Amino acid sequence: MGALDHIRVLDLTRVLAGPWCAQTLADFGADVIKIERPGAGDDTRQWGPPYFTTADGVATREAAYYLAANRNKRSVTVDIGTPEGQRIVRELAAQSDVVLENYKVGQLQKYGLDYASLKAINPALIYCSITGFGQDGPYAARAGYDFIVQGLGGFMSITGEHDSYAGGGPQKAGVAIADLMTGMYATTAVLAALAHRDRTGEGQYIDMALLDVQVAMLANVGANFLTSGTAPKRWGNAHANIVPYQSFEASDGWIIVAVGNDGQFRKFVEIGERAELADDERFATNPARVQNRDTLVPILADMVRTRGKHRWIALLEAAGVPCGPINDLAEVFDNEQVVARGMKVEVDHPLGGAVRLVRNPIRMSATPPEATSAPPLLGQHTEHVLKTLLGYDDGAIGRLRENSVL
Repeated sequence: MGALDHIRVLDLTRVLAGPWCAQTLADFGADVIKIERPGAGDDTRQWGPPYFTTADGVATREAAYYLAANRNKRSVTVDIGTPEGQRIVRELAAQSDVVLENYKVGQLQKYGLDYASLKAINPALIYCSITGFGQDGPYAARAGYDFIVQGLGGFMSITGEHDSYAGGGPQKAGVAIADLMTGMYATTAVLAALAHRDRTGEGQYIDMALLDVQVAMLANVGANFLTSGTAPKRWGNAHANIVPYQSFEASDGWIIVAVGNDGQFRKFVEIGERAELADDERFATNPARVQNRDTLVPILADMVRTRGKHRWIALLEAAGVPCGPINDLAEVFDNEQVVARGMKVEVDHPLGGAVRLVRNPIRMSATPPEATSAPPLLGQHTEHVLKTLLGYDDGAIGRLRENSVL
C-alpha cells in the first residue's frame, strides 16, 4: 500500500523537471498517467546513447535519460492539438487529483487545458505548472533551459575554479540541478496542496519556475550576500574560510580532505611526514593558513601525491581527519555503503530483461517508495486507460487511431 495510491496524476510534462516530480509521486504509489505525443513521445526517449539493451542483447530506442525519470508511470499517447485529443485529456482530468504541465505560458489555454478550464470540470483539482521563469514577470514568455538558469540565477558565479587559478571560470553543475530541484520543490508543493485539500476540499494552482528555485537554493550563499552586500567568489573545490578544505590529487586518483581545526591539520601533515608544517607560524592556525594558502596548498599537493587515494583515506580515517574519495560512477555503485543501502534496483522491462535504475533515496517504515514498474513504452497503456477509465470501446479507439489522435 503506497502513501499516495489513492491519488491519480495526469502528467503532461516532458524532459526532466516535471517528469522528476511525477516519478517521485509515482514512487509513493500515485497512479501517474503520462500523456505523450503519438509517434514521438517525451523528447528524452531519443536523448541517447546509451539506450536500454534487452536480455538477449538487442539495443532498443529507450534512452537512459528517459529511463531515469519515468518509472512507475502509464504512457498514453494523445495528440492534444486535435479536438478529440483535448476531449480525452479533459475526461482524464475530471478523474484526476493532480495535473502537471510544463508548456509555455498560455499555450494550453488555446486547447482548453489550462487551469481555469479544467477547474470548471474538477474544482478539487491541483494544477501545477512548471516553466523556466513563472507565469508573470518580463521573462515569462521565455523558454527555460537548466543551463541558462544556472547562469542567470547566480549558481555558476559561485561554481568553478577561482579566477586566479588555471582553468578558472564559471562552471555548471554536472547534472541539471535547476530542473531536478524544481521537480522536488514541485513535489513538495503538490503534497502540501493535497494536505490542504484533505481539510478543505479545495484544489489550487501551483506556479513553479526554474529561476525561482535556482535563486532559492543558493541557501546560505544567497543569505551571505543579502547580509553583507558582497557578491561571493568562486573557490572551486576549496573553501573561502577554511584551509585545507579541498580536493587533492593522490598518486592514483583524487581525495577530499576537510580539515576543520588545527588538531586535525597537525594529524594530516604528520601522516604525510611533514609534521614541521604544523609548527610553522604561517600554517599553525586556520587564520594563518587562510592568509598563506597560496604557499601552503602547493606543499600539501606535493605531499598527497606521494601515496594512493585508498592508503590516504585509510590513514586519515584512522586518525579522525575528515576525508573521502572522489569516485567515478563505477566506484559509486560498487561502494559498500551504496550497495548496503540498495541504491541500485532492477525492474523487469516489457521488452525483455531487467532495466537497472537508481532507487528513490527516501526510507519510510510504513509506506516506503518503491520501483514497481519500468518506464513505460510509448503508448503502452493507451487502450487500457481509455477502456477502464473512460469507457471507450474497441471501435471508438480504432477510429481515434485512424484519425491519428492516439
